Amino acid sequence: MKCVGIDYGLARVGLAVSDPEGRIAFPLDTLHMSSFPDRGAMLDAIARRIADEGAEAVVMGLPVLADGGVTTTTRQVVNATRRLKRRVPLPFYYASELLSSETAWSDLRDAGCPPERRRAVLDSHAAACVLQTFLDASPEDRRMA
Repeated sequence: MKCVGIDYGLARVGLAVSDPEGRIAFPLDTLHMSSFPDRGAMLDAIARRIADEGAEAVVMGLPVLADGGVTTTTRQVVNATRRLKRRVPLPFYYASELLSSETAWSDLRDAGCPPERRRAVLDSHAAACVLQTFLDASPEDRRMA
């Protein structure tokens, strides 16, 4: 199952995509809120990217605390997920994004990516980390949104 992974943030949204078999996640793109007139236009752009990729499911990174607690950001992601679900007729899932940005930063550093380039691609790589977490999970451990 081909999936699109989303690392949703208020300023930037990282996108990732899996291979058609749903085994490996790849960074795709980073959308910047400043490039859109409003949040609705950005959600429309995300919906178009999901359709363009031919995805069969969408995986949203859900920011929860280490103890499972929710934050304001958690509620913002849940709200964005609801709004995207109205635009995209696919199954939506949540996957933990705990430490995804830190993992992506470390992976990019270890790959020799210079710091200024790391900042530019961090969000899409974090989305790939979130998506890979989902892909590696057993079907019974996958959480529907």
